[in-house]
Amino acid sequence: MLRTPMKWNDLSEEACPVARAMSVIGDRWTLLILRDCLFGFRRFDDIQRRLGITRHVLAERLKKLETAGLLDRRPYQERPVRHEYVPTQAAKDFIPVMQVMIGWANDHLSVNKPSPYKTLMRDTREPIAPKVIDANTGTEITSKNIWIEEND
Repeated sequence: MLRTPMKWNDLSEEACPVARAMSVIGDRWTLLILRDCLFGFRRFDDIQRRLGITRHVLAERLKKLETAGLLDRRPYQERPVRHEYVPTQAAKDFIPVMQVMIGWANDHLSVNKPSPYKTLMRDTREPIAPKVIDANTGTEITSKNIWIEEND
């Protein structure tokens, strides 16, 4: 099947869900900003300090995440007005994806440093090992048992 080449500025309108996701989180800063907001760092200055990102780039990426419906901007101070960036349900639904990414990176992109994160069950504080399963059967999805084909 012949396809029209994808253009970066038009990815949000693509039928491909990977392309649409990349249109929102497809650069390193955006994903790291989302990570920090999900991990509880929600104020502009805190995020900027943690990442070492320029104020201009941070403001641009926060606006992009807000426009995409992943963050809500809420005032926490009146004079001067300052905002925090609170994850929406759409952002919270990304947490399992991020956990799988962390597990994949720990398994395949090793460095000689321990991971700064531990993923624990909230109620028991026991470590978890994320995996992707088929919600219909409970079967783990792996490269050995998945088949992807294009819709006609």
